[in-house]
Amino acid sequence: MQLLCHLSRVQGRFAGVLALWLLGMAAVFAATPAATPATPATPATPQDQLLAEVAQWVQQTQQLSPDQFGFVPIDPRVQVQSCDRALAMDLPFASRETVRVRCLGNPNWQMYVRLALKPGNASAAQPNLGASAAKGPAATASANPTMRKVVVAKQLLRAGTVLTVDMLQETEVPAAGLDSQVVGSAKDLENGEMVREIPAGMPLRSHDVRRAILVKQGQAVILTIGQSSGFAITARVEALQDGRMGEQIRLKNPDSGRLLSGVVTGPNAARGL
Repeated sequence: MQLLCHLSRVQGRFAGVLALWLLGMAAVFAATPAATPATPATPATPQDQLLAEVAQWVQQTQQLSPDQFGFVPIDPRVQVQSCDRALAMDLPFASRETVRVRCLGNPNWQMYVRLALKPGNASAAQPNLGASAAKGPAATASANPTMRKVVVAKQLLRAGTVLTVDMLQETEVPAAGLDSQVVGSAKDLENGEMVREIPAGMPLRSHDVRRAILVKQGQAVILTIGQSSGFAITARVEALQDGRMGEQIRLKNPDSGRLLSGVVTGPNAARGL
């Protein structure tokens, strides 16, 4: 009987210790917040995806934290396309505030993204000149680079494409290291013909474009006569030769057979002499 009582007391103490241990563990689990899986937000658009990748690249290559820089808004007319692979990025100019972004897959395209450094962080986007870097006017000029207006392609321009203004975009980029042949006005390229393929976002140079043949032999041409004298007469004539913008060509009135001359003013258009 005494043995049974002793066992009963031992079991009772064990049950009490076990209950206290279980209560303690419950308190620990209750105080520990449940782990939330770190699922990054998926960018909603190709432009968001592009800026996210550029931001990560800038942080890794220029040692900038996310609170030290932002981005100059991308022109809303530029349509950012998705890329089927990781984007390629580099710094094509002397200033490190302009990042060239390229898709080397499908579709193939290129564009430029400009950083907007927060106050006090301008020096972070400049090349590392070492502890003995010179200060003064030269350093100030480096922090505020001279800008130059250039014309870039808004879409992939293939060789032979006749240009219109809506295919092009005027923007400003740092002048340092820029090709001297870049074109600064989209109007200067209108009705030009691409000599070679240029991806979207690439500045166009004068030797990338030539005057396009706007009038072809045998085609109908609208000839305008007398515009400078306050009135104008238009007639439908036939081109007897090819013609580029500003060139004088021979024309024929198909009704009378009379030969005429005119200056090419646009696609299938000429001004009478």
